[in-house]
Amino acid sequence: MTYKKRASSFMLLDSFLIISAFIFSLLIINEPSRIMGAGFWLSCTIILFSYHAVSYLFHMNKKAWQYASIDELTVILRTLTAAIVLKAIAQQVLFATVNYRSLVVTWLLMVVFIGGSRFIWRIYQERQLQKSAKGKRTLIIGAGSAGTMIARQLKRNSSTGLYPVAFIDDDPAKQHLEVYSLPVAGGTKEIPEIAADFKAEHIIIAMPSLERRKLQDISRICASLDVKTQILPRIEDLMTGKVSVSEFREVSINDLLGREPVDLETQHVDASLRGKTVLVTGAGGSIGSEICRQLMRYEPKALVLLGHGEHSIFSIELELRETYGAASTAFFPEIADVQDKDRLQRLFAEYRPDVIYHAAAHKHVPLMERNPEEAVKNNIIGTKNTAEAADIAGVKTFVMVSTDKAVNPTSVMGASKRLAEVVVQHMNERSETTFAIVRFGNVLGSSGSVIPLFKRQISRGGPVTVTDPEMVRYFMTIPEASSLVIQAGSLAKGGETFVLDMGEPVKIVDLAKNLIKLSGSGAEDIKIEFTGIRPGEKLYEELLDKGEIHEEQIFPKIHLGRPSLKNYDRIEALLANYTLLGKDSLREKLLSLSSEAATIKEGTPEEANVKTAMKSKENSKVVSI
Repeated sequence: MTYKKRASSFMLLDSFLIISAFIFSLLIINEPSRIMGAGFWLSCTIILFSYHAVSYLFHMNKKAWQYASIDELTVILRTLTAAIVLKAIAQQVLFATVNYRSLVVTWLLMVVFIGGSRFIWRIYQERQLQKSAKGKRTLIIGAGSAGTMIARQLKRNSSTGLYPVAFIDDDPAKQHLEVYSLPVAGGTKEIPEIAADFKAEHIIIAMPSLERRKLQDISRICASLDVKTQILPRIEDLMTGKVSVSEFREVSINDLLGREPVDLETQHVDASLRGKTVLVTGAGGSIGSEICRQLMRYEPKALVLLGHGEHSIFSIELELRETYGAASTAFFPEIADVQDKDRLQRLFAEYRPDVIYHAAAHKHVPLMERNPEEAVKNNIIGTKNTAEAADIAGVKTFVMVSTDKAVNPTSVMGASKRLAEVVVQHMNERSETTFAIVRFGNVLGSSGSVIPLFKRQISRGGPVTVTDPEMVRYFMTIPEASSLVIQAGSLAKGGETFVLDMGEPVKIVDLAKNLIKLSGSGAEDIKIEFTGIRPGEKLYEELLDKGEIHEEQIFPKIHLGRPSLKNYDRIEALLANYTLLGKDSLREKLLSLSSEAATIKEGTPEEANVKTAMKSKENSKVVSI
């Protein structure tokens, strides 16, 4: 129905209801003789004119009554009250008398008739929607303002493919009641039973203000069911229209890691970066690009984006210019290879950076096992070149991004990063530049991360490949990792190794199981295949060697490792002659040099790593979850 037809229909209906209300008011106050009397039609004309004029002024006929609520009821009351007041004024002017009893009763009847007609229309529309409603039976966890908003929208919007059947809420005052005709079936501890009773096919967690620990508990319960689960974004985003019902986010693995995200306090970082020239190597990578984004909050004078891949450097420069184009920071994209010593020295001499974050590295474990020479060239020699160029250019602070795989390494990648750490610590001993190291666990969402791989495998119907059922890893997010790098630069005194407190390590197979369950697929649909430990991989990662451990945290959530400077002469000898060694000999030499500081005791995780590194892929198997 067009707007004109709709408005005309409402005007005719309202006119009929208003005249009916006036007639009934005369009958109620026992003045039937006035009906059809001399002043009757004049009074009707006055009140109709008053009502329609005020109705037009208050946009009554522009309201979508199928969504009527308290606000629409308020508009009806204001319109009818104004119309009656105008009628009273007109009667006083024309007849010098006002029948207040008739006006009050007429007003009450108009509220009932007109308000009732609108809400009858809304009820009719909702009944029609309910009859045609088709979608997955959906449980809504949380019967508060967010949950009830979702219930209303899902009932009215069939395009979501979801239909609410019940609420779950821990508030005992709400349990056993109905909200929007949906029962509040019980508390969160009863989720499995309620999901079975209502044959739920979908769950929405609609408690955006709930503290993270409780949200994780609820997410784990939902993950134990073969039901797809989604979490409502922040209520502020819904209210401001940034997101809608169709934009529920999936329950991410961040919700299931069992710890609060680490939000490092970086107020004191400002002085070390504001107005300074900062250079980031590997600026196009997942870590390097996030470091660049976070650096912008401190308004450096210039940001040099150095990387080997032209597309990734172009992309991060374009993003920064689009996002921070109005900022005072100047952006300088530079294509360069950290293996090119002369090129680095010329660039550093040109820009004279105050701070360097060195994130350029090869980090793929199996690939580096097959290409140990490239690991030496990029990870060790590249770091040495960058550190020496920083020293020559008089850089104030140099922070190297390392990995937990550098601790008791069993892989070429881990060994190359450990030797790169020794290079940086050696440079700290002989340079005016302050050199420091930051070690990460596995970074969720970074290139090469296991999570995107699992999601791709699940989307293809499986199997999901896990190397070993006992393999565990420390996890952190890209923002956590990048924030730690920046924090380390401001705390460094020289030669330290900074490590973020990442809680307890998580089993890789548990991550896989949770992602499968949260995908909505049944246990019989997706399988997990154990492929065996790959060359160079460890079952357990460590963050610090026993000789490095410093008992106290230097800063909340940040541990500090003592410098461990050993074997530098032998490292230099290797770098001078590595091209003469075969692949296997080079691998053995890297592992030997990098692990000399570690003492492996019987019955420790380190011993288990050595043993599992020898496992064969022939022991792989397939299991269902």
